[in-house]
Amino acid sequence: MVKDPERVVPLVLPVSWSCKPIQASFRVKPLILASASPRRLQLLAQIGITPARVLATDCDETPGKTELPKALALRLARSKAEAARAALQHEGQGNAYILAADTVVARGRLILPKAETEADARQCLAKLSGRGHRVLTGIALFTPAGKLLTRCVESRVAFKKLSKDETDFYIQSGEWQGKAGGYAIQGLASLFIHKIVGSYSNIVGLPLYETAALLQGAHYPVIVKGETR
Repeated sequence: MVKDPERVVPLVLPVSWSCKPIQASFRVKPLILASASPRRLQLLAQIGITPARVLATDCDETPGKTELPKALALRLARSKAEAARAALQHEGQGNAYILAADTVVARGRLILPKAETEADARQCLAKLSGRGHRVLTGIALFTPAGKLLTRCVESRVAFKKLSKDETDFYIQSGEWQGKAGGYAIQGLASLFIHKIVGSYSNIVGLPLYETAALLQGAHYPVIVKGETR
């Protein structure tokens, strides 16, 4: 069994009665990313966060018959976090921060699938062409004490009207594979997007501002003076 790494963060307490500052330290529990998405790992790296471990979890991503996009995004994020926590507890390593997320693309109440086949991708692009849609990411964070914090972030995206040649071009790229809504904004699909409202990183797969705020609110030191992570 591999022990979770713990990072020691220096802390200078304010001077009270003593003439000298008191030096102290505390151990920061490790951060576990419960996601197989390389995009989320790259996004965290952008803000200087490297998880101690990546623990991919599986859960049924089929929407319920009456389930709305926001409810689905939050349910899937919670399910991933809960599955990761259960696995870590089984290993005797549950005392950690556990971060999970799931992104859903929706046109109105219609939830678009993760494109696994060319037919899926063509269907998604046809529904997005010339219209606006929403991208919602549910975030779930377990604290080391076992408290579950959640947040859902929404961005809006507008696609141009796609020609057959443009659709064929994007299909041939293969970028759509495994992507919610059948496209990746950080790739060739940016050619077709003329407007976004809200967080760009949310559309990629993890809203960085809101994720950092959730971590900081749970006392995970996102910004540590004098330390590069």
